[in-house]
Amino acid sequence: MRRVGIGVLAALLLVPLSGWALDAETQAAKDEGMRLYNAHLRSQAPPYLEPAAEAGDAEAMYYLGEIHRLRHMGMTQEALEWYRRAAEHGEPYAMLRLHQGGACHLGDVCPEGGDDWRQAALEATLPLAEAGDPGAMGVLFDIYSALEQPQVADDWLERAGEAGDAESQYWLGILIGDGLGDYPDEAQRQEAAEAWLRRAAEQGHAPAMNRLSALMNQKGQYEEAWEWMVQASEAGHMNGRLGVGWCYLNPEERGEICVHEQDMMKGWAVLSAVSEETDNRTAQSIMRRNRDRLTDEQREEAEALAEEWLAREPPLSEFPPRFGY
Repeated sequence: MRRVGIGVLAALLLVPLSGWALDAETQAAKDEGMRLYNAHLRSQAPPYLEPAAEAGDAEAMYYLGEIHRLRHMGMTQEALEWYRRAAEHGEPYAMLRLHQGGACHLGDVCPEGGDDWRQAALEATLPLAEAGDPGAMGVLFDIYSALEQPQVADDWLERAGEAGDAESQYWLGILIGDGLGDYPDEAQRQEAAEAWLRRAAEQGHAPAMNRLSALMNQKGQYEEAWEWMVQASEAGHMNGRLGVGWCYLNPEERGEICVHEQDMMKGWAVLSAVSEETDNRTAQSIMRRNRDRLTDEQREEAEALAEEWLAREPPLSEFPPRFGY
C-alpha cells in the first residue's frame, strides 16, 4: 500500500492560485490551459497545463486529474496519478476525488497515517478555516458534505459567506433558493437567496451576476436584469456575453430583457467573437438563424469589429465549479 504524505495546504489556500511561482512562459501556458478548460474545451487543455503541473503547481495537477476523469466518465490511472500528486501538495479537492474513486481501498493509494482521504482533507483544511480563512471555510462545506455531516457543512458555508467568500455566498443563494434552511414562507426564502446572490455579485462574482440577471428577468425587472447581464459579460461569463450579443442582434427573439436599442452589427460582432474564441454552438446557432438579417457587407464589417471583443479580458468562461460532477 502506498502512503501519500500531505503537503502544507496554507501555501495553496492563503495565496491566490494564480500566484504560484512559475516562470513567465509556464504561467502563460497554464493560463491558456485554464482558459480552454473553463471554456469547455477541456480536451485541448492538457499540453498547456502539464508544464505547470511538472513544475509543482497543484492547481494544474488537480485539473489534469479532472480532465482525465471527465473524459472517461470515471477514475482512470492517469486521473488517479494527477490527483495523488495534487494531494501530496495539499490540494483538498484532489483528496476528495481520491476518496470518491476508492483510491485507498481499490488502488492502495492512501493518506499518510490513515485510510480516509476525506479525513486527510479535513485535517489539512480545518486549521486554516478556524484561523479565519474564508476560502478554507468554503472548502469545508464540500469536505463535511463528503463526510455526510450536512448540518456542519451548511454551518461552514454560512460562516464562509459571512466572512466574505463570494463563491460561498453564491452557493448559499443557489441552495437556499432550492430549499436549504427553514423560512416562514417561500417569499422570505427567495428574498434570502437573492440577498446572498447580490452580496456575491457586488464583489464581482460572475456566476452570481448571471444568476441575478436571470432572477430579475423572472421577476419582470428587465432594466436591472439587463444591467447584471452586461456586468456578467464584462466579467467574462459566457452566458452573459451570449445574451448581450443575442439582444443586440435580435431583441424580439431574445425577449423582454433586451431593453436597449437594436444594433445588429454589434450583436453579430459579439457572437462572432464568442464563436471564434470558444467554438460555442449556441452562438453559432443564433448566427445561423439570423444570418439573413444582415447583408454580406454588414457581416464582413461586423466580423472585423469582432476583433475588439476577442481582445477583451478576462477570457470567456463557463465558470465550472471547482468541485463539480
